[in-house]
Amino acid sequence: MELAPHLHRIGNDIVAAYLVVLPDGITVIDAALPGHIADLRAELAALGRPLSDIKGIVLTHGDSDHIGFAERLRREYGIPVFVHAADADRARGGDKPKTPMGTARIGATLGFFAYALRKRGWRTHYLQDVVEVADGEVLDLPGSPRVIGMPGHSPGSVAVHVPAVEAVFVGDALTTRHVLTGRPGAQPAPFTDEPDQALASLDRLAALDAAWVLPGHGTPWHGSPADAARQVRAAAA
Repeated sequence: MELAPHLHRIGNDIVAAYLVVLPDGITVIDAALPGHIADLRAELAALGRPLSDIKGIVLTHGDSDHIGFAERLRREYGIPVFVHAADADRARGGDKPKTPMGTARIGATLGFFAYALRKRGWRTHYLQDVVEVADGEVLDLPGSPRVIGMPGHSPGSVAVHVPAVEAVFVGDALTTRHVLTGRPGAQPAPFTDEPDQALASLDRLAALDAAWVLPGHGTPWHGSPADAARQVRAAAA
């Protein structure tokens, strides 16, 4: 679905990925779940763009519900996959610390896992090869995405700032719909490694100039990153 000119989302409020669609090519932000490749193909078909127009996939972090179809596109089409160096091992299937689930409601939790099953989330396709990136790096991809380190949810969690579409893609640095409770609104994401560090990282988000804050889970936030960060902190308190 089109959010704004050159800015598209695939998936839904449960799990989403994004496309920056420009004349010189397409940058994909996150790769959702393996079954979302069908959504990706459908979106490209509606745009009249071939899959070969995708120049790269940038991951906000290495969790399984964000790397979905990335390895398939890398292996079959040679599309490079970019991830922060601190999450490269996680994206390759390395150990991930166990985090408490926290508050959950049965309906929302079952809905999340049922959706994940429909999108083939039972089998994670870990990356065999990644391009490691660092905080502050501007990638040579359509839209010139800039990597903003946002450690907390994971060590290599990042936001991806693309001024060309006035958007910052935040992965699980925050959520606007809690996948385990169904609660709407900007708030901390569940399954976060270091919650205090994740809240501290919001200072970096608040400093950005953007009209869209786009999480991996939840409704797209059409407003300033500073306002989103304030609401997350208020929800945490």
